[in-house]
Amino acid sequence: MASTLPWELLHTLLGVLREGSLSGAARLLGLTQPTVGRHIAALEEALGQVLFTRSPTGLLPTDTALALRSHAEQMETAAAALQRAASAQGDQCVGTVRVTASEVIGIEVLPPIVVALRERHPGLVLELALGSRVQDLLRREADIAVRMTPPEQGQLIARRIGSIELGLHAHPAYLDRCGRPASLADMAGHTLIGFDTVTPFIRAGAKRLGGISRDSFALRCDADLGQLALVRAGAGIGVCQLPLARREPVLERLLPQQFSWPLETWVAMHEDLRQNVTCRAVFDALVDGLTRYVGSAD
Repeated sequence: MASTLPWELLHTLLGVLREGSLSGAARLLGLTQPTVGRHIAALEEALGQVLFTRSPTGLLPTDTALALRSHAEQMETAAAALQRAASAQGDQCVGTVRVTASEVIGIEVLPPIVVALRERHPGLVLELALGSRVQDLLRREADIAVRMTPPEQGQLIARRIGSIELGLHAHPAYLDRCGRPASLADMAGHTLIGFDTVTPFIRAGAKRLGGISRDSFALRCDADLGQLALVRAGAGIGVCQLPLARREPVLERLLPQQFSWPLETWVAMHEDLRQNVTCRAVFDALVDGLTRYVGSAD
């Protein structure tokens, strides 16, 4: 086996694994199908292993190909981080910065911050990695993270923004139609909007709701944005961030003395990026914008 495997061959391997065919990988990677085939053949020769077998539905990965996937993905992450770091060097705020956040923060809160950043720094490119998966800053899966838990890794620079409070909310039209609960016990007679899959994070929040559990929800959705859309549409009662509830349509908060869930909010990045002008500008803008967002609930 060759002592060093070229990255382009492993990159092609990932493309075939993700698409399940040479033609799909070619479209994904911007290569020709014969080139993809040559890359796979070269990698199989270098490894002395078969990586794919043909089937009526496409290419099936062998155990060897599946075992290589995580290692190739780590190389892909490192290559992307290297490219971002190279693009953001110098004393000008230019280049690419990758920011990870939840979908609610990324879609409902970050856009005006991004607009202001781009107006000040038109050479800035922002990649927004949104979702519930925690991107590893130490492995440089992202440059900056907005998180709802205190960062525990010692090599990170972290700034505490404050607490984003969650509360029970509903559209006034729903409450006029169905009534306003006077206690958590009264919630049993209402259409409740909540989660489908129970996670450790959900368990922590469910404890604050007394006897309310998954079985209590008439409308279930694991996507926070989906739950928010249902609450805004007047479908029932759900959990919402206080600053978001004050936007249009304005939502009415219920039982504030009986249910409140503060989420500690942090902005973090790797300490190696401390002197990176571009990353620092994005970090500071996120801290400033999120601080104003948290304060808008007061």
